[in-house]
Amino acid sequence: MTVKVIDAPEARRYEARVDGESAVAGYAQYIRTAELIAFVHTEVAPEYEGRGIGSALARTSLDEARAAGLRVLATCPFYAGWIARHPEYADLLYQARSKVSD
Repeated sequence: MTVKVIDAPEARRYEARVDGESAVAGYAQYIRTAELIAFVHTEVAPEYEGRGIGSALARTSLDEARAAGLRVLATCPFYAGWIARHPEYADLLYQARSKVSD
């Protein structure tokens, strides 16, 4: 099984398709600024669960974020968990730098 992941900026999401099929097997929605990409929701179609679709989405999108020099805000529980299990991507995580307090 071959998984192809593409950025679909008009839909604000990465989409995964399997073996050239036209149907989307899974997607990762995001909000992007000039400095940051926030992954807010990931979904994989039930018939593709457990087949590496989510991992392909995460790996491709995070590699592209790194190449673009973007920080990553993982508000999606899947992305947060995936990065925790793949510490080689931890350096991408957004860290609040403000020292302001009440």
